[in-house]
Amino acid sequence: MLDGLLLTWAWHPGTLALLLILSLLYVLAVRRVRTRSSQDTSLRALHSVAFFVALLIAAFVLLTPMDAIGRTQLFSVHMAQIVILSTVCAPLLLYGCPAVVLQPLTEIPGIREILGALTFPLVASILFNVTFLFWHVPRFYASAQRNATLYQIEMLTIFLTSLLNWWPLLGSLRQLHRMSYPIKMLYAFFDGQPVDIFAFVLVFTGVVLYRSYVIPPQLNLTPFADQTIAGALLLIPGLIDLVVMTPFFFRWLEQIEQRTVLADQRREEMEYEEEEVQA
Repeated sequence: MLDGLLLTWAWHPGTLALLLILSLLYVLAVRRVRTRSSQDTSLRALHSVAFFVALLIAAFVLLTPMDAIGRTQLFSVHMAQIVILSTVCAPLLLYGCPAVVLQPLTEIPGIREILGALTFPLVASILFNVTFLFWHVPRFYASAQRNATLYQIEMLTIFLTSLLNWWPLLGSLRQLHRMSYPIKMLYAFFDGQPVDIFAFVLVFTGVVLYRSYVIPPQLNLTPFADQTIAGALLLIPGLIDLVVMTPFFFRWLEQIEQRTVLADQRREEMEYEEEEVQA
């Protein structure tokens, strides 16, 4: 199955340095939390596991032969890279950073304001979708294919903006932006529409948009079939959005039920007080 596929390891120094820096900063942040309060239960071992699993998966996607294959041979592998980074690694990284870890960032002058602006729901959604669509304009994408460094910049910018994109739903610093459950569901739905539309274009356009790929003949795969597979993979984030919306919907119903119960209790108390006054 590997016949004809590039098996070149992509040891990009910039990407490797970024992953190592993130690891170091996280370790220092965790040590800071443990030093301040060894009894703090808001930071659990599962958070650290999720964070480092996300980094390992990102390293696999960006630094192994998968990168070379996705850049030069199979568009479907390229799209698999993006789906893994944006729908697996990004949520895991955010889950691995509870508020107690990120809180010191907001204490640095200017950082709170910048983070608040970048994670504002409309801004975060626009940044991710514009970044994704920009890099997939055929002319720009062809340039990234010819230059391994530029291709890495493409992947990293999509990855980093996907972190901002997930923040309104999963970000731990709730004081930056508070959204009700219905608004979260609307955000998850509308945020994914540009990518879903692009995925349908890939599947149903009938035209090969990216012609620079050299598909190994051993795979017996036509360029349009490769593009169709890529489009199908790109629909996965839309399914993830539905999965994300489901718990929000049930929490919203639970919230409505609790408010109804409280209203009934208050009404009963008022009726009881009125009866006592009349008695």
